[in-house]
Amino acid sequence: MRYIDEFRDPDLAKRLIKEIHKVAKHEWVIMEICGGQTHAILRYGLDELLPPNIELVHGPGCPVCVTSLELIDKALIIAGQPNVIFTSYGDMLRVPGSNGDLFKVRAAGADIRVVYSPLDAVTIAQKNPSKQVVFFAIGFETTAPPNLASVAQAERLGLDNFSILVSQVRVPPAMHAILGSPHNRVQGFLAAGHVCSVMGYWEYPPIAEQYHVPITVTGFEPLDLLEGIRQNITMLEQGQFDVTNAYSRVVTEQGNTAAQRMIDTYFESCDRNWRGIGLIPASGWKLRDEYNRFDADIQFNTGDIQTKESSICIAGQILQGIKKPFECPAFGTLCTPENPLGATMVSAEGACSAYFRYKSSHVNS
Repeated sequence: MRYIDEFRDPDLAKRLIKEIHKVAKHEWVIMEICGGQTHAILRYGLDELLPPNIELVHGPGCPVCVTSLELIDKALIIAGQPNVIFTSYGDMLRVPGSNGDLFKVRAAGADIRVVYSPLDAVTIAQKNPSKQVVFFAIGFETTAPPNLASVAQAERLGLDNFSILVSQVRVPPAMHAILGSPHNRVQGFLAAGHVCSVMGYWEYPPIAEQYHVPITVTGFEPLDLLEGIRQNITMLEQGQFDVTNAYSRVVTEQGNTAAQRMIDTYFESCDRNWRGIGLIPASGWKLRDEYNRFDADIQFNTGDIQTKESSICIAGQILQGIKKPFECPAFGTLCTPENPLGATMVSAEGACSAYFRYKSSHVNS
């Protein structure tokens, strides 16, 4: 299939791998930001084809994984209220809160529905005027425009029974948090191509300069990732701390300016808690005051939230590239996709889920 098979060409992959082995003279730790990249790397075994002195660690680029425990608990409370239809992407239903998940709330009688688009939730609100319909708006910069499209549509339709529970997070502040940590191991970044397709990469050069780390924008196919790794290692070896674009067929430096204008219209910056990591200043978006009527966090009184995280889950350290999933004592035993302790095992983009799917036999041998 064109545009897929051509980026999985084994001969080209071998050439890139050979070039990486030739270039890599020193030990380097590179973090891929996106969970989709993590799964592609493990699915195709790219990490095992790299030189032994190159280590890939896995960043907090999974929106399901980093949605704060407090917001999950708020979702459980809102979804359980009478006269509410709570809508969400499927992955979120299995993310554990302090006491259960959305599946458990649905089993107790709540009306919780899986949707494939935020606009589906608006349609549900149209068809159920006597119900309050809430959409769980999670994601990085990539999902902000479609999530906001639901607000814009509800506004055009004059709906007063639709709102969104916002958990929008941003990549650049997370990179600052990781690189500024005393425990940081990351020396280079592979930036997420889909995020940059919306936001461009104009925010990244100051990060590369401040922390002396090269950043390479890349995609999700094997050749995309290998070329991104090659470019990043080349910069590391040459002592260059620039931003390069290995995904130019999709990403431009300025990104999608129309989508950025939409974001600026409806959202404003806010501090955001990241699950397992903590508070990262200015790392999220929230609805501007003039759109408070669409903000489920304001429309529903959830009271004082007291969160309780699993005491043995090390998802936070995994999301910061400090540890790997198989270093968790619960991995593959107490924590599995069927019975997850943390969000990184639940999500289709979670690092623990990827290791369980692609590396369990290797890890446990």
